[in-house]
Amino acid sequence: MLETFGWNDRIAALAEDRAGTAARVTRIDRGVYTVMTELGVRATTLAGELKDVHDPTRRPTIGDWVMLDADNVIRDVLPRSSVFLRGDSDKLQAQAVAANVDIVFVVHACDGPPNLRRLERELVLAHQSGAEPVVVLSKIDQCDDVAAFVAQVATCAPGSSVVPTGATIGVGVAALAEYGSGGRTLAFIGASGVGKSTLVNAILGSEVQATGAIREYDGRGRHTTSARSMFPLKSGGVLIDTPGLRSVGMWRSDEGIAAAFQDIEELSSGCRFSDCTHDHEPDCAVRRAVEMGLVDRDRVGNYQLLQAELDQLDDEAEARKRVVKQQQRVASKGQKAMATLRAEDRDKRRDH
Repeated sequence: MLETFGWNDRIAALAEDRAGTAARVTRIDRGVYTVMTELGVRATTLAGELKDVHDPTRRPTIGDWVMLDADNVIRDVLPRSSVFLRGDSDKLQAQAVAANVDIVFVVHACDGPPNLRRLERELVLAHQSGAEPVVVLSKIDQCDDVAAFVAQVATCAPGSSVVPTGATIGVGVAALAEYGSGGRTLAFIGASGVGKSTLVNAILGSEVQATGAIREYDGRGRHTTSARSMFPLKSGGVLIDTPGLRSVGMWRSDEGIAAAFQDIEELSSGCRFSDCTHDHEPDCAVRRAVEMGLVDRDRVGNYQLLQAELDQLDDEAEARKRVVKQQQRVASKGQKAMATLRAEDRDKRRDH
């Protein structure tokens, strides 16, 4: 049973020394966790210690392997091979969107001009997750020049495969399903309305996910997927569908930037200064490549923007740490003062 959902030797070794029953999270909907065990599907909840953790990434997400106690409660989350994180800049925290994913399908629709800058951002997060990103171009039946669209996208996805698909006309669907062979876990990410749920239905051969119509006035679709779900594939692997990422927040993605912008990173090695910002420094290999037409100026600009965004996140995180430490020191002093007052009060009562 569990082999169908990605059980392998790595997971078996991790679960061997843990107490409880091994299970994989296959759906999350409004705090209810659906898991697959060796005996079948169960609905469960989190133990108190997992609900109250300060770091939300430690709570189980879809794709996680967990341990259930005798009361059918999730007590433990097994170490992940990969985890897809989405940043929340307001709370300076990250949210785990999917775990133990082997292939991340970054879906981009062909029914309008390519949004290369958003795609680059999504590729950063996909690379950072530890999974292998594959760019999936949907709705090619609504594109006048698919080859030109693919060529444009390929310029900002070095090292990643680009797979054109048309779910309604049956193009590329089998190629996507093949990625799940060998028990691998696949996940879809992308903006609302790009056609993820339609692709899921086409791969699975059934209407498992609701799809919404595209609005005529802005070409956007409704946010039809409200829960993260996992589906078994005929190939033996599993597929995860997540709600559309309406805003894609960065989170500690240095490695992801290096992988998504490997062309610029390689050019940087030719700069005079190792900390070159590619903005004003002399002998900048990246600016020279832009002038020669070897790399797109807007791509370099987005690279700089994402780097600056990460620097700001780091600065804000450090500031938050200082505030928390100060609050802890104040609280500690208050507790010590209260303990002193209580001790003095006890001494006075004893003297009387």
